[in-house]
Amino acid sequence: MINMQGLTLGKFAPLHRGHQLVIETALAEMDKVSVIIYDAPEITDIPLNVRSNWLRLLYPQINIVEAWDGPTEIGNTTDIKRKHEDYIINKLNIKNITHFYSSEFYGDHMSLALSAFNRLVDISRQAVPISGMKIRQNPFAYREYIHPLVYRDIITNIVFLGAPSTGKTTVAKQLAKDYETVWMPEYGREYWEKFQINRRLSIEQLVEIAERHIEREENFLYKANNYMFTDTNAITTLMFSYYYHKSALPKLVEIAKESSARYDLVFLCDTDVPYDDTWDRSGDINRKIFQKQIIGYLLSQKIPFIILSGDLETRISKVKAILSRFKKYKTLPGIFL
Repeated sequence: MINMQGLTLGKFAPLHRGHQLVIETALAEMDKVSVIIYDAPEITDIPLNVRSNWLRLLYPQINIVEAWDGPTEIGNTTDIKRKHEDYIINKLNIKNITHFYSSEFYGDHMSLALSAFNRLVDISRQAVPISGMKIRQNPFAYREYIHPLVYRDIITNIVFLGAPSTGKTTVAKQLAKDYETVWMPEYGREYWEKFQINRRLSIEQLVEIAERHIEREENFLYKANNYMFTDTNAITTLMFSYYYHKSALPKLVEIAKESSARYDLVFLCDTDVPYDDTWDRSGDINRKIFQKQIIGYLLSQKIPFIILSGDLETRISKVKAILSRFKKYKTLPGIFL
């Protein structure tokens, strides 16, 4: 029995439903499927390892070949076609391919070079009427063609931390309005209002808050337009656990540590705004202590953060100035400190 081996390739910048149709067609028809993914700095800032990870998570059964040094030229000339053929066959040593899958013109010459069947999939774009160029121009408008796992990596997720009554909600809500996007409310407050007993939650309930906050955050990311503004994260929940219970369950500690890499920018709202002494809060002195604890945690975990001080207008202006210079996969957050 012949072992049917399929191959497809692309930049997947980003991976979209059209690419997925090609891959899934190959998986349905072949015994084995390999995917070559090119580095593409000329068209996208999203690193190759991020793009290849989408494929690993969605299609763990495929063989992924990362082409870090592949040809960058695109075109239908003899010279360009020869470069790609030579790279795939001789440099990557791709052999024994029986079917080459694509929805592009290069299916003709690549299948011929591989001595494989030219398996074209939706070349007229009838099943999935989208292109990578359209998505790069406006991901939000075409997000129906992007898997949520992929879309979340396109969005710049910005979190606002700080002790209670430092203006996190006000800043996040106003920025979401200005950028015509969504903001993620603090789930812990909603949960606390429903389930607190004598203004306390159990140590187990704090873990539940952290888990559900992330679940909601993932759902909000798919609704975001370029940016999402997140009010608080698991670090705050961890501080509450230490404050009320003098300890934290390992799961909450783990979630808080994972937060160190979850956000593209971390802003710390300063305590220089008037304290809103509502019944559910424990006083301005505790606010200052809580603030120091958050700063201590950020420093201990080496999480870069930017302090927001002053009135609302000053804070909003500072965030906007930073966002105007920030690129998700090109800018290191620490440069703004």
